[in-house]
Amino acid sequence: MSGDEVNPAAVPQPVEDVQGDGRWISQHTRFVQECKDAEPDVLFVGDSMVQLMQQFEVWRELFSPLHALSFGIGGDTTCNVLWRLQNGELENIRPKVVVLWVGTNNYQHTAEQVAGGILAIAELLRSRFPKAKIIVLSLLPRGERPNPLREKNAAVNGFVRSWLPRLGQQAQFLDVSKGFVHSDGTIIPQDMFDFLHLTLTGYRSIAKPLSDLLLQILEETPEERRASLV
Repeated sequence: MSGDEVNPAAVPQPVEDVQGDGRWISQHTRFVQECKDAEPDVLFVGDSMVQLMQQFEVWRELFSPLHALSFGIGGDTTCNVLWRLQNGELENIRPKVVVLWVGTNNYQHTAEQVAGGILAIAELLRSRFPKAKIIVLSLLPRGERPNPLREKNAAVNGFVRSWLPRLGQQAQFLDVSKGFVHSDGTIIPQDMFDFLHLTLTGYRSIAKPLSDLLLQILEETPEERRASLV
């Protein structure tokens, strides 16, 4: 994309209520309300990968003790997350770390556009929380066997990994995609029950490196954190 071109994956957009029950906007409204009372040290933002993590014991074991808040909605794209964050979900809170995990639902966008959308969210988070660390999680492989969407997610990861350093040391890429594709090219239902969403086993494999990194960041002294941002 040229510098003058508008990236469609970085245009804030709410989800159209095609079902007619207002579920998406209701979830967003609940998150905005939570911001008024919560004091999270860690904020998780993203799609169903973030949303479903709360259903598993890894959340209670590893992330709840860190005063974590989860703002994930199934089906969200980078556009939807941008809209939510610009419309109240970052008010009244000052997390020390934000974990961003989104992009696999951007079917209509190219890998380069998706990566640009992820970067736009990270830039917004950096501007709102200048003292916080931002962890961008890699997209996971998907589909039982090799397919174009799996290739696209890998390409998105490559772009994000190379572009994220533009934001300085405040932002960090964490690759959690390893180990899901076996030597024959398949993904097994024991890791992803529908070859997209994670099982408890799948969440455990990504939760350990993420938890270790969060603990490392949160245990930094204020002086260490300031030095790392210089």
